[in-house]
Amino acid sequence: MWARIENNNIVEYYDRKQSLLLNEVRYSSQVFTIWTDAQRKELGIVPVVISGSHLDTNYYIEHNHTDAIAGDGNSVIRTIGVKAADRALEDVDAVDEDGNAFLDDYGVQMVTRGLKYNAIQKVKQQQSGYLSRTDWYIIRKADVGTAIPTAIQTFRNAIRADATRIENAITAATTMDEFIALHTTTYNEDFTVDQIAITQSWTEE
Repeated sequence: MWARIENNNIVEYYDRKQSLLLNEVRYSSQVFTIWTDAQRKELGIVPVVISGSHLDTNYYIEHNHTDAIAGDGNSVIRTIGVKAADRALEDVDAVDEDGNAFLDDYGVQMVTRGLKYNAIQKVKQQQSGYLSRTDWYIIRKADVGTAIPTAIQTFRNAIRADATRIENAITAATTMDEFIALHTTTYNEDFTVDQIAITQSWTEE
């Protein structure tokens, strides 16, 4: 990406190679291919250089990027990844821009769900998925009385215990760092798993 500077102001951006009409002179797209930086700068065109990196928007809200002309005038610095706020861990009452409560059609306070609520719902879905693989044993037992194999019952009990353990860990998180740690798998220098994320630590069938 390039930007055009005029009178020390950024007046235009170019995100692709294109022809230009500047001061009634037509320039081909070669401005962006074979021209040197010095030649482009004579037209006020300089590269846009990215500073920073985007945050994980699963956990953080970013400010919009900001652009500034570099001190030497040879580029425009685009700063990204500046944190505006953490996303809410807990549920928050929904309000409008004036702070007034959002109510549903029945007059009940509407709620914006926090990260912890959504994470727990995901655990419940995962638990359901794991249990569904062996539900047919339960149905067969209820239908014709065939005993559930011990290994199957042990597995199902373990999955329920896993779900309870993971949900309790999520509920106990009080900071964003603690919450992120629950979702983070760590690796050894040889890239083998050191510690699997708590939210992914389910009993294998």
